[in-house]
Amino acid sequence: MAKPNLQIACDYNDLPSALADLKNVGDAVDIIEAGTILLLQGGQEVIKSFRALYPDKIIVADTKCADAGGTVAKNSADAGADWMTCICSATIETMKAAAKKVGEIQVELYGDWTFEQAQQWLDAGISQAIYHQSRDALLAGETWGQKDLDKVKKLVDIGFRVSVTGGLNVETLKLFEGIDVFTFIAGRAITQAPDPLKAVNAFQAEIVRLWGK
Repeated sequence: MAKPNLQIACDYNDLPSALADLKNVGDAVDIIEAGTILLLQGGQEVIKSFRALYPDKIIVADTKCADAGGTVAKNSADAGADWMTCICSATIETMKAAAKKVGEIQVELYGDWTFEQAQQWLDAGISQAIYHQSRDALLAGETWGQKDLDKVKKLVDIGFRVSVTGGLNVETLKLFEGIDVFTFIAGRAITQAPDPLKAVNAFQAEIVRLWGK
């Protein structure tokens, strides 16, 4: 079982704020995400700026693309993104069109989706999925539970590289011990910490403790 990656979700309202914080922690994370809100505000310039700062890091454009997959993916790839997200309600054709233009597609699992759909994504050559606890659900009081862990395990078992996100902190990582998680995606637990770099280092240390190097 490989050590999971740590991804920072740069969910900011403006690019200068994102860059100011990213410069402090970018070297210590494995993957850098241009968050949906930030992309809506700053467009391709966000991805270009991240790529200029970190030419060797994996950069994800969290577009949550629902349509025009080929166009959105080409624009993201041209700006420097390695991977791009598609929302799970997008059609297979949208996902396949996107996959032709960017390195990899990650399916964002929100709302009502089925394992029958998941198998269709796999059959289409899309092998990354992101399991969410959404920000709105967390604010409404929902937390990670056994039903979530069971779904993550099943996704891994059928062949996905599964990233997990939503209200994660260092203490919640132990819930996933023994599961072959591909990436932990953290936003506010890093960006709103008193010392973001210390927070990243704590995440990485706990990942190593639970999964090894």
